[in-house]
Amino acid sequence: MAIALLPILVLGAIQTQADFREQAADRRSDLQLAAARAASTTKARLDSTTVLLDALGPEATGPNCAPRLASLIERLDDYEALYRMSATGEIVCSSRPPLATTTSATVRARPWFQRVQAGDALAVVRSASTVSPRPGLVVASRIERPMGRFDGAMVAIIPLDRLQPDVTDPALPKGAQAALTDADGHVLTATDVRAFQLKGDRTLDGWVERARQDATSLFEADDSLGQHRVYAGAALAGRDVYVLLSAPAPGLLSWAQLNPIGSILLPFAAWLAAFAAVMLVTERVVVRWLDYLERVAAIYARGRFSVRPVQAANAPSEIRLLAQTLDELAENITTRDGMLTESLSEKDALMREIHHRVKNNLQIISSLLSMQQRALTDGPAKAALGDTRQRISALALIYRTLYQSENIRYADAREFLTELVGQLVAAEAMRGPVVSSSIEADSLVVDPDKLAPLALWLVEAVTNAQKHAFAGRGGNLQVRFKVNGETSVLEVQDDGPGPDQAAVTAGVGRTLMGAFAKQLRGEAQIMRGPDGGTIARMVFATPEAVVPTDPADLVGTAKPTSR
Repeated sequence: MAIALLPILVLGAIQTQADFREQAADRRSDLQLAAARAASTTKARLDSTTVLLDALGPEATGPNCAPRLASLIERLDDYEALYRMSATGEIVCSSRPPLATTTSATVRARPWFQRVQAGDALAVVRSASTVSPRPGLVVASRIERPMGRFDGAMVAIIPLDRLQPDVTDPALPKGAQAALTDADGHVLTATDVRAFQLKGDRTLDGWVERARQDATSLFEADDSLGQHRVYAGAALAGRDVYVLLSAPAPGLLSWAQLNPIGSILLPFAAWLAAFAAVMLVTERVVVRWLDYLERVAAIYARGRFSVRPVQAANAPSEIRLLAQTLDELAENITTRDGMLTESLSEKDALMREIHHRVKNNLQIISSLLSMQQRALTDGPAKAALGDTRQRISALALIYRTLYQSENIRYADAREFLTELVGQLVAAEAMRGPVVSSSIEADSLVVDPDKLAPLALWLVEAVTNAQKHAFAGRGGNLQVRFKVNGETSVLEVQDDGPGPDQAAVTAGVGRTLMGAFAKQLRGEAQIMRGPDGGTIARMVFATPEAVVPTDPADLVGTAKPTSR
């Protein structure tokens, strides 16, 4: 019903807009007529000035000229001064002593003098400070000799406040303001200058020329206060002075206040009544049930599918059908979640069993190598088998860590490296002097693919330290693992005699360390420590990790572990 009555509201809005446009056009027409009336009133004053100047011109050269002009100024309030100029710009007679800055040269340089000298019968421009100390208009009338030769000018100074248009005309719109401008659009005087200061970088300069090009003196703009206004102009004195009126542009809402009942209120009331009736029925029959089903769906979105929309049994048939669909959806999701959970548990159990069996197989291989190592008598061969057994033990430790952890898909590098170093040190503890170890590592939870080259690199670094730094003397082993944003650093430092140049540049262990570093997109270095000994360092790109198991590592802290 509300939609059916909506065309009434639309037609009312269209009629309102049409009436508004008609009134706006009438308003512009009234403003244009008011500008013409204001121009005619002010123009009458200028016309009387022209008649006065024409009458005074022939008689303004006698010995009593100055007193006569001064007496005339006292009787006429509309004039500030009268001057008689010669053809060379000299003041022949004046109603008052000229300013010190007024010379024949300055007069000849003025545009109004040059115009009447060139042949214009009348020139009206704004007065300069060399002619009058007060803002005013210079009205200059050309004086000619009997043969038409230029003989000077008769000049009157009219204060601008005497020519200011009257804005008390009842026909003018409310808030109308008036101004006088020159031909370039510069404001000479205004009842409120803010109405003629445009917003932003725009100015009234050139409005006369634009009006001539567009064949209309009406235009719209925003004033300095941001109010949208309509401007209308009219010529006052030929091409010199113009009257410009400005009034606030009416808005659609402001006009609607003048005739609210017929244009808006009645159509809107009819539409509102129909809309209220429809909303009442809709609320009782549809909306409250949809709101109930929405709450049930929100509970489902939080993962609770035990709630059922049983209250919808009393709803209309369409709502009951929707509630039944939601009930079936919740039941199907619950069943599927149970199946997925069971399947995931089975897969986790299988993965743990696989990791366990891989670890057992690697330990069997390590045991076989250990037996073979004990049976050998060749020293280099026994050392090679020992190195291989340590590498296999490191891989076995990875799988043991995975199947013993809560999440079989990831392992914490700190826990793994700590246990691996302890295992490597313990394996050599019964064969020679005691080696103490300390581990300082950040937490980094990564997958096994990234953990394997990390572990094998550490095995090679620790093995090199045991062979070259701790052989026959023992010592202190330091392992540091730092996560520095996009890069990570793994260091193994001993307190031995320092790196052997041959071991740094050649050897199977050094080759394997470089290969493992490349797998992690990094590089390996062996260097002398600042306090002696050897530092094996690997700098590599930090693997993509999940949230660390230790929240303290979120700020880059790690606790050292000693053995």
